[in-house]
Amino acid sequence: MSNESIANLESLKTNLDTLWAQFTENHAIFADKGNKAAAARARKAINELKKHITAYKKASVETTKAVK
Repeated sequence: MSNESIANLESLKTNLDTLWAQFTENHAIFADKGNKAAAARARKAINELKKHITAYKKASVETTKAVK
């Protein structure tokens, strides 16, 4: 595995962690207080998570294939 591939995966994971934290925070605000803006932010974070998960999966497969 190249260091660049691992760095890319680490970067994607950091982004996933950040987006997950944003989602959980905004979901909690919506669930506790009924704040509609927080619900919108939670949905936005989930959509971004989906994009980053797809990118992570693709990068992970490419990195795994490079090892063979």
